Amino acid sequence: MGDPVTTGDQTRSRTTNPGKLIPELGDIAEALFKAVGNGSVPQSTISLTHLRTGQIVGNTYLTVLHTNNLRRAGESEERITAVASWKDAPYFTDAERVALALTEAVHTANPDGERVSDELYARASELYDEKALATLILAIGQVSLFVPVALIGKPLPGKSPAEQWR
Repeated sequence: MGDPVTTGDQTRSRTTNPGKLIPELGDIAEALFKAVGNGSVPQSTISLTHLRTGQIVGNTYLTVLHTNNLRRAGESEERITAVASWKDAPYFTDAERVALALTEAVHTANPDGERVSDELYARASELYDEKALATLILAIGQVSLFVPVALIGKPLPGKSPAEQWR
């Protein structure tokens, strides 16, 4: 049985750059960024959900990527740091809290059945109009598309694609 702790000597990702193997991935990613960037949901909310997804799936690459994106966008260290414990943090709006709750519901198995309760959906519907809610749902799916790439391909945190893909 192997050691469950990564040794840290990885200098390249496990896989070849998926964008080179499947050039259409760039078109898909660009279309998703355009759709999610329609202005109906603040980019900061989208970025918070993306960071929370990286935390939930336990992937350092995604966590570092989205933390750096939030920093570049001018988010405070308090808000960035508090994403992991958002439920009791005073830094988030009601709409951001619902977005984070939806993100957790989608990415966390529920042994009792349904992940997104009617109550959570109703609360989201109160805070987001139809277009914004559809955009938020797509934003959660957007980062989810790249979760397998991050978990299986193991891209290196903080490195550009040119520096890491084999």
